[in-house]
Formats: sequence, structure tokens, C-alpha cells
Amino acid sequence: MPRRLRSLLIFLIACVIPIADADDQVYLAPDAFLAEAFGTTPQPSILWITAEIQQEVEKILGHPPPRLRQRYWKDGAKTAWILEEIGKEEFITAGFVVANDRIERARVLIYRESRGMEVRYPAFLRQFDGVQLLEQRRLSKRIDGIAGATLSVWAMERMARSALYFHRHVQK
Repeated sequence: MPRRLRSLLIFLIACVIPIADADDQVYLAPDAFLAEAFGTTPQPSILWITAEIQQEVEKILGHPPPRLRQRYWKDGAKTAWILEEIGKEEFITAGFVVANDRIERARVLIYRESRGMEVRYPAFLRQFDGVQLLEQRRLSKRIDGIAGATLSVWAMERMARSALYFHRHVQK
């Protein structure tokens, strides 16, 4: 095969084959989030999503949970959860630290949407500090939205509610 034809073929293949995760914006690696939360990261634990848990989480998310088990990290009364939820079209990966039934810290770890990435800013995330889960699976505080990022804000709220619910469940 002539060199020029081979180069053209390689170029065309590169244009046609999508590169996986090329648009992912990693703001904080999951390992770094866990180190930030605990210092020395505890061993992960598994919460099996039973039928009872699935019903409650489905009410929180508006759809069935994506997995039959959820990994979490626990040290004493503190838990950390790395969750994913669809914003508009893509998954947002966020970390939540929960202690004493309140969110202690929320972080956006990986953002995949083309807009709405303002949810990663500390000013937005601080709204989750101290938030609890109330009756009817609501948050104890109203989370202010961001223009142009409504679906990402809602995804963050759903993940926060899920983390609080999961924390409550594993603390029983």
C-alpha cells in the first residue's frame, strides 16, 4: 500500500472512530476525593440494593437505580459515596461525604456534559454543606439553581438525596 494512501486511511479512521471519554472533565479523581474525606482511605464496603431500598431510591431518582450494589467508604459515623446521575445527556460523577446524617462535603469529580459545568464551583457546592434528608425525601435546604445548568443542578440534588438515604440505611 502506498505511503500516501496509508496515511489517508489512518486519518479517515481517526476521524470516524470516536475517542472514548475525550470530553470528560476530571476535576477531582475519586481516590483524591476519598483521601480528602478521610486522610487514610478505609476499605470500601458494599450496600446491596434490596427491593425496599430500590423502591425508595427510585422515588428519589425518578428511575430505578442503575446498580444492584453501591460501593461506599465508612470510618466511624462518616460515609463517603461516589455516585453518578444523568444531567441532560451524560453522566455526572459526584462525591458526597455524610456525617451525623448531614452532608459534610460535596464535590463534582467528573463532568461530561457540554454545558452546566458551573455545578463544580465551590460557591454552588457549599449549598449542600449541612443539608439533611427530610420527610418525603426532600432536602432540608433549598438549593439555588444556575442559569443554563438546571438539569445538572437537579442531578446533583438527586445524588445528594441518594447519598443521605444510603447513609441513613447503612447507619441502622
